[in-house]
Amino acid sequence: MKAVVVETPEKITVVERDIPEITSTQVLLKVKAAGICGSDVGIYHGKNAFATYPRVVGHEFVGEVVKVGADVKNAAVGDHIAVDPVVSCGHCYACRTGRHNVCKTVNVLGVHRDGGYQEYVAVEQNQLHQLPKDLPWEIAATVEPYSIGAQVAHQGRLTGDDTVLICGAGPIGLIILQVAKMKGAKVAILDVVDSRLETAKEMGADMVINSKTKDPVEAMNEFTGGEGFNLIYEATGNVNVLQMCIQKLPSPAGRVVVLGFSTVEFPIRQVDIMSKELEIIGTRLNNYRFPEVIEWFKEGKVDPKSIVTNTFPFTEADKAFQYNDEHPENVLKIVLTF
Repeated sequence: MKAVVVETPEKITVVERDIPEITSTQVLLKVKAAGICGSDVGIYHGKNAFATYPRVVGHEFVGEVVKVGADVKNAAVGDHIAVDPVVSCGHCYACRTGRHNVCKTVNVLGVHRDGGYQEYVAVEQNQLHQLPKDLPWEIAATVEPYSIGAQVAHQGRLTGDDTVLICGAGPIGLIILQVAKMKGAKVAILDVVDSRLETAKEMGADMVINSKTKDPVEAMNEFTGGEGFNLIYEATGNVNVLQMCIQKLPSPAGRVVVLGFSTVEFPIRQVDIMSKELEIIGTRLNNYRFPEVIEWFKEGKVDPKSIVTNTFPFTEADKAFQYNDEHPENVLKIVLTF
């Protein structure tokens, strides 16, 4: 079989590998589609703090079951499957308290171990989620990124009463926008790319802010009547933006949910957190959110078609990554097809 390997930063090759053997608790999945995520791009450029090399990347992947282990109870040959890429130990403090996504030894397919940019993958039964067979593969590949939207909604305790700011109108930011509007919140979204802000308008954003041309504090005052945002999602990974989100933009009793994972240090003032009883909340991966997202898809509550802007054959992954780098104004989600 063919597999796409990031050998070292900036070097992608297509190699031949043996089709993996499966254990009694695994299925063999024939991969049909896999998305390119910002973290995959970070691995490609050597800027992902969690990755090791060489690595078959890809954690947003779906496929069809072609072989089933003897002890597998939740899948059969021919099933269409979305794979939850999070692998946890099951016994550390985080796992015991129901937060396996931040397991002490968490592994993610495509980051810590080989992922979905290969024709066949052996997957444990507890990572399998049944998909409707009429869901197109390239749309099904967005279940994992939508699970991030579900996770951050949970972490931020998002409700229809919230006035929300989303920093970053990339695919995850736009997914959070869809989830927030689905729940009835009033939402502003900030970015520096006009085409993405136009897309955000089309998806129902109540205000779009290009921070190159409009002061975010002025926009906050206009949008919230000076109260500040109750809930802020920082999805840019830019520490200057996060600093602004803590110091200048939240309301009293507000929440700031941090998605980015820059390793850059930056100053914050304790008084900005204490005086408003501000909550700064981390969020990582997803915590068993796939079933919720698949129901959203079935019920038409979100619009995954709007996120998928480009497709490439998986053997042209190098071209796909290059296109993603060179045409950010044209790209939300690139899906590799098999």
